[in-house]
Amino acid sequence: MMNNKTLSLTRKIQLKVDLPTYEERKEAIGKLYQWQNRCFKAANIIVTHLYCQEMIKEFFYLTEDIQYKLADQKKEEDGILNRSRINTTYRVIADRFKGEIPMEILSNLNRNLESSFNKNKPKYWKGERSLKNFRRDIGFPFPARCMWGFKHDPERNAFCFRLFQIPFCTYLGRDFSDKRDLLHRAVKGEVRLRTSEIKLTDTKIFWLAVFDIEQEQHALKPEVIAEASLSLEHPISVKVGSKRLNIGTKEEFLYRRLAIQAARKRALAGTVNSRGGHGRTRKLKAVEKYKNKETKYVNQRLHVYSRRLIDFCVKHQAGTLILINQEAKIEAAKENQFVLRNWNYYELIKKIEYKAKKAGIELVID
Repeated sequence: MMNNKTLSLTRKIQLKVDLPTYEERKEAIGKLYQWQNRCFKAANIIVTHLYCQEMIKEFFYLTEDIQYKLADQKKEEDGILNRSRINTTYRVIADRFKGEIPMEILSNLNRNLESSFNKNKPKYWKGERSLKNFRRDIGFPFPARCMWGFKHDPERNAFCFRLFQIPFCTYLGRDFSDKRDLLHRAVKGEVRLRTSEIKLTDTKIFWLAVFDIEQEQHALKPEVIAEASLSLEHPISVKVGSKRLNIGTKEEFLYRRLAIQAARKRALAGTVNSRGGHGRTRKLKAVEKYKNKETKYVNQRLHVYSRRLIDFCVKHQAGTLILINQEAKIEAAKENQFVLRNWNYYELIKKIEYKAKKAGIELVID
């Protein structure tokens, strides 16, 4: 019997510090901001050290008799390190920030950055990619084993847990996604929580929870091919044999988006006549209503379009999905500023890739 394949799902879940008094909550949030700051510094230090280690070969370009290897000298004859390579960067940040941040966070941060560095290393050497530069709002990772007492509280309809002795509870609000279901399954042990992140944004705390779930099982046939085309006229056009489907229209996709853009411009123009009193904040109060509104609308529409595409493929048992003639359309879009501004090609591709992988459909981009 074949084992079911698994894939990782990431869900953004708002958290609240579950402490009774304002002073206690303020102290806990201050500690979280301190951990975030130490992660910001540690991440830049780690990447710098990893790059310098790899560049040692360039420092030796005048000599030919020096033999070296980035390995522990106790285990490798030509090793130049006094410990294992992954432990070098960990010791640097652990010695610097000991007592200021849990070591589990630094250990996971170090492991994640080394994996990412090794993945992108060939592009660094070719000059096709620059080293990552981390911002102060970086999220800090933690393993699932550091979460204690993870449970569902039926009275508050929230999920509670302790992380490094700080109690948290979730705030899901009117959630129409699968977050609540995934959390219930995680409490029951039906899905596994992986290394996740805490991110602090605009005085709010978000948990970027990573779940391991089983890949969907569908009766797909690899020889059945679905051909899809992405464009602004019809966000997605797809055919499987003689079956065709146009998903969305230009008018449907652009109507609300252009209306939001126009409303924001009107609000911005009206700030000249807004009553002052609290400076910039009061002046831009009407404009702030439209902050992220366009992004959220576009994200929702692209989610609907990509979902309908994958459902169409599953319905007709298409095991392979080909996106055709995309490179030519991208080049044409670059010449038209309106299309370039309003056609979210790459975001739609990412959503299709994720949903295709989840459904077990092979995606080919032509």
